[in-house]
Amino acid sequence: MASFYFSFTEYDVLRKPLWVGFDNYTLLFSDPIFWKSLYITVTYALITLPLSVVAGIIFAMLLNQKITGISIYRTCFYLPSIVPLVASSIIWIWIFRGDDGGLLNGFLSKLNITGPLWLNDPKRALIALIIMNLWSLGNSVLIYLAGLQDIPKSLYEAADIDGAGFWNKLFLITIPMLTPTIFFNLIIGIISTFQYFIPAYVMTSGGPEYATTFYSLYTYQNAFEDFKFGYASSMAWILFLIIIVLTFFAFKGFADKVYYQGK
Repeated sequence: MASFYFSFTEYDVLRKPLWVGFDNYTLLFSDPIFWKSLYITVTYALITLPLSVVAGIIFAMLLNQKITGISIYRTCFYLPSIVPLVASSIIWIWIFRGDDGGLLNGFLSKLNITGPLWLNDPKRALIALIIMNLWSLGNSVLIYLAGLQDIPKSLYEAADIDGAGFWNKLFLITIPMLTPTIFFNLIIGIISTFQYFIPAYVMTSGGPEYATTFYSLYTYQNAFEDFKFGYASSMAWILFLIIIVLTFFAFKGFADKVYYQGK
């Protein structure tokens, strides 16, 4: 709770906190970079959350097949999610390098396509971070896979007897029975996307032109680079309220659409 007190003070660690009341919050709402960081974070969340859900379910269904060596495929798919974020960010810096030395642009050059300056272009830097996010879906895919394996096989057998096709079984059995898992991953995704920090800090430092200045990154910059701990504390509490509100509306909007076995 100390941060709540500090959010009403001017504090730089070296001197005693100076009470300023609501000045930090007033300054915060008039700060254009604050609004830009919030816009970038919300944009990132609106794109990555649906993509993560759809891609996660697709990959989980592929990894749920009974084929030879499936355990190896599952391990390989999960490995990126246990690589430290700093290390994986450095790898992706090499992949997104703007010259032919970059893996992605080197591949595009072989197709006679001139690749963009991914991390140096304000219009593409955020896209690069979204692509990187899809690389590390191992955790959510593992949870979706567990949810798929928990669906009673008798439901699919009954559907086969009735002559149901793939799409009927997908939308009438798989998705409804998977809704608790989808809802869990959605809540975790909301919390994690609004705290997105390490890849943006390592790969772009918030640039170019504040194009990847996420909310958590801007909070960090105010606290540990500019030593405006009071201002950063007010940002932290605004983020806390945003996550609480979004989580509340997620429960109000989707909780009654989640199917639980036995109910």
